[in-house]
Amino acid sequence: MRILLVEDDDSLAQAVAAVLSKQNYVVDIAADGEAGWELVTVCNYDLILLDVILPKLDGISLCRQLRQEGYKMPILLLTAKDSRTDKVMGLDAGADDYVVKPFDFGELSARIRALGRRGNSSLPPVLEWGNLRLDPSSCEVTYAGNVLHITAKEYSILELFLRNNQRTFSRSAIVDHLWGADTDPPADDTIKSHIKSLRQKLKAAGAPYNFIETVYGLGYRLKPDAKKQKSQESKEEPTPTQQEIFSAAVAKAREDFQAKVGSRITVLEQASNALKEGTLNSGLQQNAEQEAHKLAGSLGSFGFARGSLLAEKIESILQSQTPINQVQSQHLCELVTELQRELEKTTTDEQILSEQRQKMLLIVSGDRQVVEQLVKEAATQGMHIDIAINTADARSAIESSSPDVVLLDLDCSDEVKDSLKLLTELSNRTPPIPVLVFTDRSNFAERLEVARAGGRSFLHKSMPPKQMLELVIQTIQSISVSKTRVMVVDDDPQVLTLIWNLLEPWGIKLTTLEDPRRFWETLTEFSPDLLVLDIKMPHVNGIELCQVVRNDPYWSKLPVLFLTAHVTADTVDRIFAAGADDCISKPIEGAKLITRIFKRLELISKKT
Repeated sequence: MRILLVEDDDSLAQAVAAVLSKQNYVVDIAADGEAGWELVTVCNYDLILLDVILPKLDGISLCRQLRQEGYKMPILLLTAKDSRTDKVMGLDAGADDYVVKPFDFGELSARIRALGRRGNSSLPPVLEWGNLRLDPSSCEVTYAGNVLHITAKEYSILELFLRNNQRTFSRSAIVDHLWGADTDPPADDTIKSHIKSLRQKLKAAGAPYNFIETVYGLGYRLKPDAKKQKSQESKEEPTPTQQEIFSAAVAKAREDFQAKVGSRITVLEQASNALKEGTLNSGLQQNAEQEAHKLAGSLGSFGFARGSLLAEKIESILQSQTPINQVQSQHLCELVTELQRELEKTTTDEQILSEQRQKMLLIVSGDRQVVEQLVKEAATQGMHIDIAINTADARSAIESSSPDVVLLDLDCSDEVKDSLKLLTELSNRTPPIPVLVFTDRSNFAERLEVARAGGRSFLHKSMPPKQMLELVIQTIQSISVSKTRVMVVDDDPQVLTLIWNLLEPWGIKLTTLEDPRRFWETLTEFSPDLLVLDIKMPHVNGIELCQVVRNDPYWSKLPVLFLTAHVTADTVDRIFAAGADDCISKPIEGAKLITRIFKRLELISKKT
C-alpha cells in the first residue's frame, strides 16, 4: 500500500514515515501542498495523509482540488487541536476521516486500516491465492501453512500481486508502486532478483516454481491455475511479531524526535530571552510561534502529553496581537523552562503502560462523535485501537487483528439483530471475545437480549468516555490469564499431559500432580489461583482433597473444578456438597475445559 504524507513538520513526518514503513507501507513525503499535488499527478497512491495547515497550498484546498479532479483515494486529515471548523471544512471538501494532533500512532494506524477496509470493501481481510495466504495485520505470509521468511520488499511485491491478482505488472510498474518518489529507482536486475528469491522461498514451502508467472514481454503475475488449489490448513492466530515491530518503531521515532527537538527549544529560548531584553522582533516572534505550534501538534504523539499542553500555552502568548507585557514575558520564560524539563523525563510512564499497549480494543460504531471521544481516551490509556463502522467491517477487523475486547454500538448496523448476532458469535468463540455494548436505548427487553447474547456490560452513550474505558480495562484485566496459576491433580499422566497442552499456550502457569499424597506440600508451595481435581484416585480421592481445602481458613475460598468420568446424580451431589465450584465430565473436551476455566478465572478477578 502506497501512502502520500503531506506534512510540513519534518520531524513528525519522518517519524510517521518510519513507523508506517515498519508496517510495510511505502511512504512518500511532501512538505507543502503544491509538492503534494505534483506527487499525486505522477504517482498512484492508495491513501493520502494530509495536514491542514501547510505552506503554499493548505490541506483543505488541496483536498478539494483532488476531489474536483476526480481522485478517489481515501484522504485522512491531520487537524490541529480543537479546530472544529477545519474538521467540518475538510470533510465537506471530500476528506474521508481525520485525526487530531497530537495523535497516538496506534490510533493513526487504526484509522489507516479502517480506511483501507472501507476503500476496498470487496477485499478480504486476509489475502489468499490458492495455498498462499498473506495476513496484512500480522504481516505473516504462509504457503500451505508453512511460514515464509521474506524481506519487507518481497512482502510488498506479494501484497501488490495479491491485491491486484488479475493484473500483470511490468518491472517499471512494480517500481512505481513500491519505491518512494525520493529514492533512486532500482535496476531491472534488482526486480528480477526479488522475484527469483520469492520463487525460491515459495518453492521451498511447497509451491510450484512458476507460482509467480512470467508473461513474456509484459511482466509478472500470479499463476491463474494456482488459485484452484485449496489449502487444508486451518487459520492461525496472528503472531504478536508485527505489534512488537510497531512498538519498537514508535520507540525509535520518539528517540529520534527527542534528538531533533533541541533546535526548536533553542528558538523558543531565544524568543523568551529577547522578550526579556526588549529586543524581540516580529521575525523571531513569528518563527518561535511556528515552532511552538509544531511542538503542540507533535509532542503528544511521542508520549509528551504535558509537553504538548505547555507548547500550546507558549504558542498562545506568542500569537498575541498586542505587545507582550512583563507578566506574560515572565510566564513565557517559565513555560519554556518547564517544557525543557518535561522533555528530559525518562520513559517510566511508557514502561508502566507497556503491558496495556499490547491490548487491542475494537470499537464498532458509526457514531463519529462518540468514537472520536473514545479513541482520544483510549490513547491516554495506552491501548492499541482498531475501528469498524458496521458489523461487516467488524468481522474483517476481528479476523485480522484479534482484539482482546470489543466495544459494540448496538445501533452500528441497520438492524439491532445484526449487532446481537455479532455479539453472540463473539461470545461463543473459544475462548470468547468479551463484548461491552453501548447504546442510546435503555429498555429492559434489549438489556435482556444483550445478556442472553453474552454481553459483558450494557452502557449508555451518555456515559463519560473515561468511565466507559475504565470498564473496558477492568474487563481486559478480569480475563487476563497470563499470570494465573492452576494446579491439576489426576493419577492419569495422559490426562495431565492433555490439560498441560491445552492451557500452557495461553500463558497459564501450571503444576501437575499424580500422587495425591503430596497434595498439601504442592498446594502450599505453588499457591494456585484455581484447583482442578480428579475424583477417583488411589490413596486419597478428589472429594477428600476438596474437603481438606475447604476446612482450612486460608484456602477455603480457593475455586475447585472437578473432572469426573462418573456423571451420576449422586456423584454430582457429593462433589458440590464437598464445596466444588464446577465439574466437567471425562473424556475431556478441550474447548469446553478452556471455556469453563476462563469463566471461573474471570469470576475470581471480579471478586478481587
